Amino acid sequence: MSAILSKSNPENEVASCDLLLDYLEKIGVEFIFGIPGGAIEPLYNALAKSEKRGGIRAITARHETGAVFMADAYARNTGKLGVCCSTTGPGATNMITGVASSYENNTPLLIITPQTAQDKVGKKAMQESGDTGIDISGMFQLFTRYNSYVTHIEQFEHKLVSAIMSAFNSPGGPTHLSIPTDILKSSIPIKQQPINIENLLRRPILKDENAIQDLLTELNNSKKIIFVVGAGAKVCSSLIAQCINQLDVEFVATPDGKSFINPYHPSYRGVIGFAGHKSANRALQSNAVDTVVVIGSALGEFTSNAWDQLTLLNSKLIHIDSNQENFTRSSMAKLQVGGHIPTILEAILDNHNTLDKEKTSTPAQSVIDKAQFFSHMQIDNQKLLHFEFDEPIKTTDSSSPLKPQYLMAQLTQIFPANARYLADTGNNLAWAIHYLNPYDRRYSNRRVAKRDEHDRRSNSAGLLQICAEFCSMGWSVGSAIGTALAHPNDPVVCIVGDGSFLMSGNEITVALQEKLNVIFLIMNDQHLGMVKHGQRLNKSADIANKLPNISYALMASAMGIMSQTIETADDLLSLDIDKMCNRNGPTLLDIRIDAEEVPPIATRLKGMK
Repeated sequence: MSAILSKSNPENEVASCDLLLDYLEKIGVEFIFGIPGGAIEPLYNALAKSEKRGGIRAITARHETGAVFMADAYARNTGKLGVCCSTTGPGATNMITGVASSYENNTPLLIITPQTAQDKVGKKAMQESGDTGIDISGMFQLFTRYNSYVTHIEQFEHKLVSAIMSAFNSPGGPTHLSIPTDILKSSIPIKQQPINIENLLRRPILKDENAIQDLLTELNNSKKIIFVVGAGAKVCSSLIAQCINQLDVEFVATPDGKSFINPYHPSYRGVIGFAGHKSANRALQSNAVDTVVVIGSALGEFTSNAWDQLTLLNSKLIHIDSNQENFTRSSMAKLQVGGHIPTILEAILDNHNTLDKEKTSTPAQSVIDKAQFFSHMQIDNQKLLHFEFDEPIKTTDSSSPLKPQYLMAQLTQIFPANARYLADTGNNLAWAIHYLNPYDRRYSNRRVAKRDEHDRRSNSAGLLQICAEFCSMGWSVGSAIGTALAHPNDPVVCIVGDGSFLMSGNEITVALQEKLNVIFLIMNDQHLGMVKHGQRLNKSADIANKLPNISYALMASAMGIMSQTIETADDLLSLDIDKMCNRNGPTLLDIRIDAEEVPPIATRLKGMK
């Protein structure tokens, strides 16, 4: 028995909340994000004991949506389960946007909401939110992978295990347990043979031999191949790099796949989809290309160039994915290959090596491979881009107010290589996808036997994180907290518009309280920028997009947070970045940008027609 269980029970019983924390601790959970209240108090009592012995710790958000975004980012960046909780009623309903966002992005979360004690159900108790009040479980049913109301203490352990397992299924996502306060206060007999949760979370490696053979045949017969790297690349980025190098193919990335590629690779042609690059479109549209291999992508509006049949969704497509649901959007493909993506990529590499051996009777091929590998490394070191910006001249335009293009290009010059960037939803998302290119040599790691341990890019390696699909405004502020907790040795740069910051900027005080090294970079143009430019480009009414001229630096200063207003290139370049990135606490930069610069959002407008 763990320390949690062994201390509590002279009578061979364990408190339900202690049991809950024991399960979470066994699978490596370090934090529970939420806001306390009377109904959830038993869980916080258990957390108080846990914190004293160095176990799972409570992180107090400022709004329940922020708590979910923190848990979501923690899960994304560690591969562990994200856990968040609230009190009854409005505490639970406040979580809905965050949970829906995690559902769209398949992030493994456990959401715990309490309920009115069962002897008071139906009596109009304050914040009653069971089936006789505001039906929280009914609401969460629509966007969770598992959703259950625990009505008896005997159900507790079984439903808890079911929720944890469901969060990691394929597709994964948020799960929800609604637990009455009397059950949270109850105890449960300790089982003689405890459930082995770690064993239950092991997943078999799925390998469709027939589909893989069909894939290899298609690749062997293809004249020109191009790869499209999606978010599914997070588990196998170095394997994809090796496939690209050894097959000598060009590749592009989806907006959410960009986080897992090296943008300075000589074969990279840019982003396809929202805020993408014309060079990526041209590469896919080339008449010479007869096979387009999409790896791990939902192929929705955001990632498919607004369902573009010319570049992507056509008979050239081969779709590789571990999520069978994604195949519903690639019915036109000539081949769909489902299963464990790293295993499929290894089959491609093995097939290529076998063909090479058949072509030559000498061992010279391995030397050639190494020469090609180091040639790519040398080109990488030059940090040259091999794709095209829409407005490259503006990346060097240091005039005032600052051009967003210039700002994005400068960020990777002034911040260290290990900085992790989050780009909120809005104009700043488009600017970051198109112009922000963090440099990361880890993409070129060699093959290793234990990928999850040694591939440093695995689940935790995204250097540019976005909220794809659901695109919630304000998500980055809370997500920066979760990211910083997951990567305490790396500075986190939260790129957020003034509109999004006004929605959720209060979470910055969590970074202050937890002494987290997060730089909140506010792109201040006194507008809801994407709304404004979308209205102009669509020739719609210019309405409801203006924001007041607020000094966010003064606001942060009032909170006790280090801050500075940036109005010129000199202001930006004179920042003491080393001091900022080694501070035990957050920094806010109020950056005044040129509000008239039009972001690269043509794909979004196409999708709205």
